[in-house]
Amino acid sequence: MTTQALRIEPSGPLAAPPVTDLPFRPPLVRAVFRDVTSLHVSRPAMWVAASVTRTVLTEIIDGAGSAAAEEARKKVTPKDLVSAIDRNVEAEVGSAWYLYSPTFHGLMGEVRNADGALVSLRDRRGTRTPSGVAGAHRFEAGVRRLLRSRGVRAVPAMVRDLDGIASVFLTDLARDAARVVREGGVERWGTVSLLAPGEPAPASLVGDPLLAVSTRHGDGRTVGGHDVLAAVSMHLFGDLRRRAISEAADMARNMSAT
Repeated sequence: MTTQALRIEPSGPLAAPPVTDLPFRPPLVRAVFRDVTSLHVSRPAMWVAASVTRTVLTEIIDGAGSAAAEEARKKVTPKDLVSAIDRNVEAEVGSAWYLYSPTFHGLMGEVRNADGALVSLRDRRGTRTPSGVAGAHRFEAGVRRLLRSRGVRAVPAMVRDLDGIASVFLTDLARDAARVVREGGVERWGTVSLLAPGEPAPASLVGDPLLAVSTRHGDGRTVGGHDVLAAVSMHLFGDLRRRAISEAADMARNMSAT
């Protein structure tokens, strides 16, 4: 049986309608990409990156909301964020933020150097604040929209942590998508299958050496939707990765057809 490759990029000129259902709007996504690369970023790439970030944050918010509900609390707190990540390792993303958030300071554990001396949190952070951490405030409006859409209320400290996780995650995604373009592909482990609801899962292709490298097609100056999906395959795994890629592909396909 032959399979048809999913098209993310539009085949002709596209007058893009506003993406009204994405909490993280294309101008914000473009700004994040500009922080880490001078490459041009296509519209489908922005849609895909925004959609994947929404999926990841939704998973975390829903998990935190469930933790708060178990204690009959109306607002989610950073404690619920930690609980959500503890219960679902797939949601442990944007880890660079953890070094900067009081929520995670007591959970990071000790790190020692080769001589056995304790490495301080300041030394672990380094002298330069990552752009994803510095730009976290830009995500507050989108995070609040996403919280409202999920029917979840959050204390300010929780909003701050969600801002930071979203910003760091999207920054890492943008950086790796740009690397995919520069290197003409990405070495990765495992595979991602895009399935419509009700479709049977494909036969396992484990052991096929051709799956060790994903090669790209297109110019070396533009980050496309498939480049972002390749980066997603490095940052996410399991059900969350499958859902993020499927939702992003559906959204990009629908926007391209509009």
